[in-house]
Order: sequence, then C-alpha cells, then structure tokens
Amino acid sequence: MAMGRPRAFCTDTALNRALEVFWRKGYEGASLNELTEAMGINKPSLYAAFGNKEDLFRKALDRYTKEKVAYISEALDAPTARGVAERLLFGAADMLTDPSHPVGCLVTKGAMTCGDEAQSVRDQIEHLKADYETRMHARLEQAKQDGQLPADADVVQLTQFLTTFIQGMSHQVVHGATRAQLHKVAEMALLAWPARP
Repeated sequence: MAMGRPRAFCTDTALNRALEVFWRKGYEGASLNELTEAMGINKPSLYAAFGNKEDLFRKALDRYTKEKVAYISEALDAPTARGVAERLLFGAADMLTDPSHPVGCLVTKGAMTCGDEAQSVRDQIEHLKADYETRMHARLEQAKQDGQLPADADVVQLTQFLTTFIQGMSHQVVHGATRAQLHKVAEMALLAWPARP
C-alpha cells in the first residue's frame, strides 16, 4: 500500500507558532488565516496535522502548560509555604515579562476572549485554572498541617490571594508593566503573607 507524502513542515515549529498567535490574540481573536500564515502551512495541512481550530488550541494550551508555566509545579514543590508563595509570584513576574514570547498569560487572555460559541474552549481553560487552584490549595493545606502557617490561617483565602495577584500581574504587563515593577508588586504581596508560627 502506498504511503502518503511526508509532511513538508515541522509540526513542533508550526505548533509553537500557533501558540504565539493564540497567546497574542486569544482563541477567538486568532483567525485561521493568521494561524496558517504564522505556521507556514495551508488550511488542509492544518486540519490534517492538528484537527480543527479548537483542536489546535488544545494542543497549544497543552504545550503552554508543560513548557511556559512549568514554574507553577516547581513552586508547589518548594519546602515551605512562604517558598511556594515566593516562587509563584516571582515565577509569574518572570514568565509574564519574558521577551522570548508574547507578554501576559495565555490562560487569562483565552478566557477573556471566548464568547458563547467557544464555550468548550472556555470550559477547558476554566478546568485548567481550577486544577491549578486545587493543587495550590492542597499544598498550602499541607503546609498548615506541617506548622508552616498559623493555625488560624485561611487556606482558601491564601489561595485566592495568590491567584488574584498573579492574574493582576498578567493584566498589568499587557499595559506595559516591567519585570522590575512586577517584582516590586510581588515583594509587597509577600509583606501580607502570614508569618510562620
């Protein structure tokens, strides 16, 4: 049986370029024409290699979570609760302002630009955010049980505190905030972190 022609493009490179378009424009803001132009392929090649636009976004989001926000999993492995908070806040500041990719957060941008027709994409983004918050909550709860947080520390509020600050930094960087400015914000946030008992 004859084999089909091999692809004349690198799928990894094409996916990285699609990720950048989604990162800059959000899911609905990224047109198929913009995606195929950035990826250096035509629409039939996109469909054959990645599926439809939604499938392509899922693959791009998966790459984003594994490569660009790996700092979150690393932060949750910090030995202390304060270390978790420091690594999350400074890790976010560094990732959000990294000049090697678009500024801001793909998850935040993607969620904000999804209308009703892209409900399944919004659901996927919300599921991802909920998973991060669940993991963060579990890590801080363990830290509380280990005596790294005061007995009256509200772990739900601490989780919301961190996620709110990180989302806020994502919005700020889109409007021109620098890494140094975000580091200052992170330092101020840590002033409110509960002292170890």
